[in-house]
Amino acid sequence: MKTLAYLAGATVLATAFAAPAFAQSEIATGANATGISQVNERLNDVEEAVRDDFNRSADAYRYGTPQQRQGVFGSVALTYAGRTGNSDSQDFTLAGRLSHNQGPFSQSVGLLLEYGENNSGDKDTEKTYVIYEGMYNFNDRFYAFALGRLTTDALASDPVSLAGDQDFGALDGRLKRDAYFGVGPGYRVITNDTTAWRVQAAVGVRYTKAVDVLSVDAVDPKTGTFEYVSNTEVGYLLSSRFYHKINDQFFITNDTDYLTSDTNDTATNELGLNFKMTDAFATRVSYKTEYVSDRAIRTDNTLGVSLVYGF
Repeated sequence: MKTLAYLAGATVLATAFAAPAFAQSEIATGANATGISQVNERLNDVEEAVRDDFNRSADAYRYGTPQQRQGVFGSVALTYAGRTGNSDSQDFTLAGRLSHNQGPFSQSVGLLLEYGENNSGDKDTEKTYVIYEGMYNFNDRFYAFALGRLTTDALASDPVSLAGDQDFGALDGRLKRDAYFGVGPGYRVITNDTTAWRVQAAVGVRYTKAVDVLSVDAVDPKTGTFEYVSNTEVGYLLSSRFYHKINDQFFITNDTDYLTSDTNDTATNELGLNFKMTDAFATRVSYKTEYVSDRAIRTDNTLGVSLVYGF
């Protein structure tokens, strides 16, 4: 249910926050052989993670549907890496998103495919992810939203995906399929130039199909294959998004999500202090508390600091 809480509690449509831009430098001659390329790629990953941190805090939908591109549009990206020599392996990733915006209605569908083979030529990754996000604004305050997700793992019951120190028992409970769909209303309680507060509630259904290895009847004697255990449950969600601008350089956010179902109760709260001193310098300090009722240690606390400076 932890995964469900993260998805269901997310803002319906993520929007961009004007973070400082980074200059992209050309890879120097000899960079691949000396390892500079690998470090440069990691630098890019960190920079993108910092920008994403700001993006999540902005919440442009607090005032209703912002000015956005109308009609149908999308993007597709793919990567492939095949290695030979000391290591023989290959990895393939395909990602695509299709969006449609028309007046007060916005929706998007995303697809992610991951495939990989290890040094022995065996598949070690074969996953598919599909997500759906939708929002309809009835007026400046009242809106409805929908969230959907489907995840499949073709190797959930395949021992080739096990690490060297794992046995067949490690397969037990792996999710072959994990799907969720939820809908609900939202309301903007406060909406002015300095303060915005919106709340939303949803009811959703989660379906899981997990590998069953350890029970007595787990293995089919005719086929020798593992059986599965399926579970369908209803989850109820309450969310709050609060935003307050102190001045043009400083704003505060507080995001709260609570999800309850037969499996457990999950609650998260994240307080964020966001500073944008200039177009080149910005930082964000956040404190996140996560509570899950069926964990041995129920509460986790995380202090996060993101800093970006461009020149």
